[in-house]
Amino acid sequence: MKIEVLDNPDKSLVDFLDEKIAEFNWQHWEVSERLPIAVQIKVDDKVIAGAAGRTFGNWLQLSTLWVSDNYRGQQLGAKILAKLELAAKDRGCKKCILDTLNFQAMPFYQKYGYEVVWTQQEYPKTGCKYFMVKAL
Repeated sequence: MKIEVLDNPDKSLVDFLDEKIAEFNWQHWEVSERLPIAVQIKVDDKVIAGAAGRTFGNWLQLSTLWVSDNYRGQQLGAKILAKLELAAKDRGCKKCILDTLNFQAMPFYQKYGYEVVWTQQEYPKTGCKYFMVKAL
């Protein structure tokens, strides 16, 4: 038996470990699928805004919501969020969870009904990460 700390692990090792924990989780989890979901806005075939996440059981997990600098302040984020939430509701989701950093979009999400349920302090050093939930 050999135990090694790898400062720069090969991507194939990380992928292998992710696959193994996913296999274990799926054998014990009460839901049988996680489905990707996304919304995009394009101008001239170029994505200028969008959001992505996944749905599983009662939950939408919002991973990313982004609007190009040139299009901010035009309510595109609100429109994307509303479309994503509606699509998740159509899949049977009852709640959404997301996380956002202290310099990102907490006030934006609060404006649309999200509540901070936990704050990870000193993340990564002096900032914080907010975990937010909303009933859909």
